[in-house]
Amino acid sequence: MTTPVLICDDSSVARKQMARTLPSDWDIEISFAKHGEEALTAIKEGLGDILFLDLNMPVMDGYETLHQIQKQDLPSMVIVVSGDIQPEAHKRVKELGAVEFIQKPTSKEALAELLEKFGLYRASEISADAATTKQAVAKAAPVIKGDIGKIEYRDCIQEISNVAMGQAADLLARLLNVFVKMPIPNVNILEVSELQMALSHTEQGNTYSAVCQGFIGSGICGEALLIFSDSSFTDIAKLLNYKGEIDRTVELELLMEVASILVGACTNGIAQQLDTSFSQGHPVVLGQHVKVGDLIKANAKRWKKTLAIEITYEIENYNISCDLLLLFTEDSLDNLNKRLSYLMD
Repeated sequence: MTTPVLICDDSSVARKQMARTLPSDWDIEISFAKHGEEALTAIKEGLGDILFLDLNMPVMDGYETLHQIQKQDLPSMVIVVSGDIQPEAHKRVKELGAVEFIQKPTSKEALAELLEKFGLYRASEISADAATTKQAVAKAAPVIKGDIGKIEYRDCIQEISNVAMGQAADLLARLLNVFVKMPIPNVNILEVSELQMALSHTEQGNTYSAVCQGFIGSGICGEALLIFSDSSFTDIAKLLNYKGEIDRTVELELLMEVASILVGACTNGIAQQLDTSFSQGHPVVLGQHVKVGDLIKANAKRWKKTLAIEITYEIENYNISCDLLLLFTEDSLDNLNKRLSYLMD
């Protein structure tokens, strides 16, 4: 009997990757949803006996989707597939009824093993009659019922950023024993004059401190810019067990410590997915206790037209927030595009 399977992810790249990772000899019919509300509707229509669910999505995220599935007692077996690999994320989805948590990106072998573990799938046995085997596999091959959606270059950047972002958040969460709120990465090609507009949500009368670190590899280069809210220093000092007065020197140490975690993990995560490695330069302090507009203006010559990936990190129950911007130079875009071609196929 054909099993209805639903893949829920806001990324067309992730939906395609997940569909390709499912066993080719599994008798299923695949449908897609872009966020939790669409997933709930599809489950009610009988399209999601098994649901592969992302966590970070617009409209309705994975946590709320799991809550609604429980609340409405909907008939769906949920396997979470996410780049948010924090221990607390694992715990929360299990408490909300998910049967398992898979880290993005997953492999065919790992997924097949998991499905067999839950009795959802059994690999076809190799028959002596090759023709019979081919017919059996063809009969059971997954049927794609929904539309994966058009894959854009921006979608590819966003998906690899999502995975890298999760690795960085996990490192920070384990170090500080906290839960890091995961955003949806914002990807844009910007003129330097537009950077301030992109960061306008951070202003609100606050001042910021910032550090920048360059990276380069395989014809791809850029800078990682960490903009840290000055109001966050008190709480981050507590979490890192700093004692005594928090002066500018201590603030700089805290800024550098957070930057080394987030910048290093994020750039390494992106490099791994591009099948390359980045060499990193020494971090440079761009300013302390300044407005975002003044910060951008003072360093305008560093950036011209750039591919900007913006990730806003916040720590739950603490007044800690920062923006991580990965700024790729314009002449890096062709090489970046070539490295991303495997996601476009």
